[in-house]
Amino acid sequence: MKKFSIKKIGLLLIALYVGFTFINQQIIMFRQHKDIDNYTSELQAAQEKNQKLQDEIKLSQDSRYIEKLAREKLGLIKEGESPVIDSK
Repeated sequence: MKKFSIKKIGLLLIALYVGFTFINQQIIMFRQHKDIDNYTSELQAAQEKNQKLQDEIKLSQDSRYIEKLAREKLGLIKEGESPVIDSK
């Protein structure tokens, strides 16, 4: 039976520690890259929503758009017009 020297046991422990640390760091990096991808997707969706809302703000300042909404949502008509009721 071979004897294990203290040097060999020490080197084995150091190698195990380095291997464990390396694997642990790879797992952490993988999770961080996954998180970055998720946050990038969320940021892009938020930017698109923000742009859509900015466009709505610009539209809401247009008197023709306001009139269109008043006609569609509230059923308002101009003086002298007769309302048309949709049977749907």
